[in-house]
Amino acid sequence: MSGLEAMYQELILDHAKHPEGKGDPARHPFTHHELNPSCGDEITMGITITDGHVSGLEWDGDGCSISMSSASMMSGLLLGQTVEDAQARIDEFRDMMRSRGKVEPSEALGDAAAFQNTAKYVMRVKCAMLAWVAFEADLKEASVNEQGPSNESASSR
Repeated sequence: MSGLEAMYQELILDHAKHPEGKGDPARHPFTHHELNPSCGDEITMGITITDGHVSGLEWDGDGCSISMSSASMMSGLLLGQTVEDAQARIDEFRDMMRSRGKVEPSEALGDAAAFQNTAKYVMRVKCAMLAWVAFEADLKEASVNEQGPSNESASSR
């Protein structure tokens, strides 16, 4: 294992032990639950959109260190972003994960770049993508409902 791979592995484990954004997703108007049936990992993601920005984000879940650390890194990265920038980061992360480790992540992915090597392992890609897929579903629901800062829940719980 190279020094960079070891550093990335340590970063993933650190985020799994000390997750960012973990809380009560039900406090947000848009929530979505995802389950990875192949391993049992699951996550519920809640977001609030205000004036075109991700103004709130909390998640709760249970799973392996990859799925939980990915949710943590995503939370730190996407909170405060515009909806368009958040979607761009999701697309970039997805492209990196589908590349089987061949796509170099940009600095825009921050700590989530640590998953570049994880992309080489097909069975782990779903784990890393779980929170991102839930977040993207929340964005789609917010777009359909155009509720913005409303606290009325029209979520898919």
